[in-house]
Amino acid sequence: MKIVIAPDSFKGSLTALQVSEAIEQGFKRIFPDAQMEKVPMADGGEGTVQSLVDATGGQLLTETVTDPLGGKIDATYGILGDGVTAVIEMAAASGLPLVPLGKRNPMLTTTYGTGELIKAALERSCRKFIIGIGGSATTDGGAGVAQALGAKLLDADGKDIPFGGIGLSKLAKIDMSTMDKRIAETETVVACDVDNPLTGPRGAAYVYSPQKGATPEQVELLDKYLGHFADIVKRDLSKDVKETSGAGAAGGLGAGLMAFLNAELKLGIDIVIEASNLRKRMQGADLVITGEGQLDEQTAYGKTPTGVSKIAKQTGIPVLAIAGGIAPGAETSYQEGIDAMMSIAPGPISLQEAIERAAELIAETAERAARIIKIGFNLVK
Repeated sequence: MKIVIAPDSFKGSLTALQVSEAIEQGFKRIFPDAQMEKVPMADGGEGTVQSLVDATGGQLLTETVTDPLGGKIDATYGILGDGVTAVIEMAAASGLPLVPLGKRNPMLTTTYGTGELIKAALERSCRKFIIGIGGSATTDGGAGVAQALGAKLLDADGKDIPFGGIGLSKLAKIDMSTMDKRIAETETVVACDVDNPLTGPRGAAYVYSPQKGATPEQVELLDKYLGHFADIVKRDLSKDVKETSGAGAAGGLGAGLMAFLNAELKLGIDIVIEASNLRKRMQGADLVITGEGQLDEQTAYGKTPTGVSKIAKQTGIPVLAIAGGIAPGAETSYQEGIDAMMSIAPGPISLQEAIERAAELIAETAERAARIIKIGFNLVK
């Protein structure tokens, strides 16, 4: 029997690889001779770097880069097993948790550090990039990324615009002649699971900047500045990003990566499935086991378990999902290809205890699932 184990991480508890190992341990107690193929997964959000590095035999690297407020911070990114694909979570360098509550102000915060991570990967001969853009502290349209990579974003006096959303208000010209030439040799895909345009009521400023510290007055100004930025991009780079689906993600970083890196925006789970070679690794499998911290009504919308199950269903492989908890609405995932769900909770248990005992509980749940499967085999006989 071949079993493919492809879960997401259990946030705040175990990485996707650790979850995979616990599932394998439990199943091996009942099926010691089963072939286990562990493929740690993610959906493009937190944990994507770790999961893809684990899934491909890659490596983690740390660089000192610019934090959202212009200070310095150590940020980690990954290079996949192929040696040419870098995977970067912008939150590692430009994320909201990096900014203290009292200092959160998207007028000032920058994505410059994310650009420095891209540059560091270029120095290590990476020419393919996977960039997750969730959890940003910024609303700068990706201007900081462009500046870090050598582009000149200039004001009316020919000087570099300052960091942050306020800098966009001063933008008069984009000069790409000084951009890192290696960018022209790269292929970039961006994990983006939202469809917000750059500006307007559903744009980056109105929807996301309040949680980053923007006042109502600043929200209006930021929307105006992003519109101005889009106009300059259209004029100087001949790219219209204002209304593009996903352009408003991460404070307009979606728009910036399309404009400056010719990036393609895709669902995070689709990117991870491709990068981990999941389809090929599922070939000949009898069962697929996936999972995440909680199965709920959101699981059916681009989350790891349903992304994995859709691939499995293309070849008729049954799918079991193991989760920390199963909330109301999780049953919608049955329509997306998940055949059965199991919670690791053995009874009334606190969240803290579940987190602390997650590996043990996952292994026990996997063992219970294996025992049920064994009964099924006996019934068939």
